[in-house]
Amino acid sequence: MTRRFVKTVLASLAVVCAVSAAGAANAQELQLTGPLKGAPAVRHLRLYRQGRFEIAPTVSFSLLDEYRRTILAGATLSYNITDWLALGIWGGAGVASLTTDLTDKIDGLGGAPRDQLTAINVAHSKSPFGQNPNSPASFADQTAKMSYLVSPQVTFTPFRGKLAIFNKIFVDTDLYVAGGVAIVGIQERADCVASKCNAPSSFDLQSLTKVAPTFGVGLDFYPSNFVSFGAEYRALPFSWNRSGFDSRGAGPNGNFPDQQVNSSDETFKFNMLVSIHIGFSFPTAPKISE
Repeated sequence: MTRRFVKTVLASLAVVCAVSAAGAANAQELQLTGPLKGAPAVRHLRLYRQGRFEIAPTVSFSLLDEYRRTILAGATLSYNITDWLALGIWGGAGVASLTTDLTDKIDGLGGAPRDQLTAINVAHSKSPFGQNPNSPASFADQTAKMSYLVSPQVTFTPFRGKLAIFNKIFVDTDLYVAGGVAIVGIQERADCVASKCNAPSSFDLQSLTKVAPTFGVGLDFYPSNFVSFGAEYRALPFSWNRSGFDSRGAGPNGNFPDQQVNSSDETFKFNMLVSIHIGFSFPTAPKISE
């Protein structure tokens, strides 16, 4: 009885394996010889990027600023080698620099005291100390700001599809990632030595250039073959002295004031921008896949 049961089980397993192998063979044969052999995944696909130059006027806004918000106007110029890879350059110039609420409070009533104890960090007056104490210089005059940005970059577009609005309007959309090296022009408080850091002239700004990595992620929408629009988030991490304070340079690890202002007072900031843009592509008509 036991032997007969074992033989029955083994015979059943053999039949199941044979049927499975035959099914897999047939499936493989259909895949290799079926009518869709060698066919592309999508037919008549609009290649909005491939082989086209694009110029995209851009407006960018800085985010999470302590003392100044910067608005930059610029453009992105790129050539799309394929539909997913492009080389280009992105840049902009600061057209507006707005003070934050913190800066306004330092300048306003109940703000930072203006006396000899704070003279190295907050401008007390445009005239020599003590002659005009009731008319101090604006704190905003010493806060740093961005002047311009230029970045050669590579753009990778891994995803594309359609965006549906109320299931009635469909817009071709893609998601891209850009990365490169940014040359950033800034203005920050000029260096000064201990004996001169409380003079009104020591709060003047100087122009500097920073080199930093940059990367961004964005969405592009294609309402027509020629025009697109989109939005982008971008990061620019580098160190700079945004307040104009003497905050570092002495003590353990240089974490205490040293009565002078120089590069040791610069602190790292993960600078961020959000941008909106309108793109124009040439040739004006995209290629169509098979």
